[in-house]
Amino acid sequence: MVDAPPKGRIFSIQRRALLGDCAPSGRVRLDALARWLQDVAFSDVEDAGVEGVASWVLRRTRIRVTRFPRFGEHCQVRTFCSGLGRMWAERRTTVVPAGGGEPLVEAVALWVHLDPVRWLPSPLTDAELAIFSESAGDRRVLARLRHPRPDQVESEWSWHFRRTDADVADHVNNAAYWEVLEDELLGADAELAELDAEVEFRTPAQPGPVRILMNGSRRWIAEPDGEELYASIVFMNARTTPGSN
Repeated sequence: MVDAPPKGRIFSIQRRALLGDCAPSGRVRLDALARWLQDVAFSDVEDAGVEGVASWVLRRTRIRVTRFPRFGEHCQVRTFCSGLGRMWAERRTTVVPAGGGEPLVEAVALWVHLDPVRWLPSPLTDAELAIFSESAGDRRVLARLRHPRPDQVESEWSWHFRRTDADVADHVNNAAYWEVLEDELLGADAELAELDAEVEFRTPAQPGPVRILMNGSRRWIAEPDGEELYASIVFMNARTTPGSN
């Protein structure tokens, strides 16, 4: 995760951890953090005046939590473009206490740039490059998949995406994939204190049943009857403390 640039566009919004964002313990859930990340991403391109130029879809998101925001806490969510490719871009986002201090959450996401009519990958426009190139510098990024397919499965269980999980792109919103991980973590007899995890999005899912496949620190979200993979999850770190989520 690269540091903020010495020059270039850095955009921020304010967010507060409220009832719909938090687990019973009061910590913000991962799916709520994912919504904060997509909110600041859209707000950035909207503020820059290029929201109608393209549609952006996520290829990959990594979230590293040092401390979870708590219920009622005011936060500042800052973002900048940290790398460019021909038809995609990387975005770094940091969540800090509104009053200042060390980052609570660090995130990096790779977004694919789509033509808003044909919904196919398309090159970034000159207007977008003029806005976001300075913060990205000469850092180039790739959009290829990095997570492996499952070569063996230790266990599996069923999951159901709801109709309310679908967004304006007419498929399951990226934040809903983090609910799969949250549901598992909330079942533990300990409070989640730190986390470092990454979700890679492969094929857009529709509301309905899916299978969750597990092997060690990896999870895959797969179609119920077949080999199609919608997304994959990998843990880099998860630390808990005594108490209940």
